Amino acid sequence: MNTQDPPLRKTAETRTIPQEAFDWYDEYAHGLIDRRTFIAKLGTLTALGYSISILTTALMPNYAEAEQVSFNDSLIKATYVGFSSPKGHGEGRGYLVVPRELKDKAPAILVVHENRGLNPYIKDVARRLAIKGYIAFAPDALFPVGGYPGNDDEGRALQKQLNRSKIEEDFIAAAEFLKNHDLSTGKLGAVGFCFGGYIVNTLAATLGDGLDAGVPFYGTPATEERQKDISAPLLLQFAGLDNRVNSSWPKYETNLKNNGVNYTAYVYEGVNHGFHNDSTGRYAKKEAELAWSRTLTFFDKHLR
Repeated sequence: MNTQDPPLRKTAETRTIPQEAFDWYDEYAHGLIDRRTFIAKLGTLTALGYSISILTTALMPNYAEAEQVSFNDSLIKATYVGFSSPKGHGEGRGYLVVPRELKDKAPAILVVHENRGLNPYIKDVARRLAIKGYIAFAPDALFPVGGYPGNDDEGRALQKQLNRSKIEEDFIAAAEFLKNHDLSTGKLGAVGFCFGGYIVNTLAATLGDGLDAGVPFYGTPATEERQKDISAPLLLQFAGLDNRVNSSWPKYETNLKNNGVNYTAYVYEGVNHGFHNDSTGRYAKKEAELAWSRTLTFFDKHLR
């Protein structure tokens, strides 16, 4: 594990930003403080020689840096497709990516975004899976209100306005749509990040044997009464500095053990919540690549 200070995206500033800034960003990104409070807290670091522009550049997403697989890569085909969600918002829509030279059916993986809609980073994760031979589908929870608006602040505000129970039903409907897709073998996996990690835990608790493998990245668990219904194997990925999410893990792990769930959990020391997201200064390349290689090995084992 890497215990060095959190790495920065490339900026004119080469010094490591204090951990407090990452903690404040986490609070801001998850609605615990508003933008004005977040900026005011960052302002307290200017006495240490940091400018607000340097801090926000390092902390805020730059999605141009998150593209590992081009949207027009010749090995994949990406489209937007709709699905029915009668218990949710009625209709949903998502980003479907398939291997272009697919000669037969393939296992399918649902990709679940954070609390801000279907942003470019999540689309890229779907493309990364399609390159590996999977059918990948990334729904947009914000479709009922016009879709991801192009920036995270507005996306968070829109997602917060939506009924959370209906959002959960939309993802359940998306999972069932994907599992039964004409190109799918019927084997279904799910991977999600932050809020998406919570959704993966929730899908494991609601789909029963309809889910074959789940990988929540730094996600909180489903409600405790639902946890007894988890049957899918889980690979849980945690950031060592993520006290907010990690505080829920001991009780969740106890319940998984008591319920006989097949699970493996990894804690990546010295990295922040969101360490897999390569669009911000929270990104930790070494740990992200290790976590992703473990994710692919896990899906290969349970879906192929």
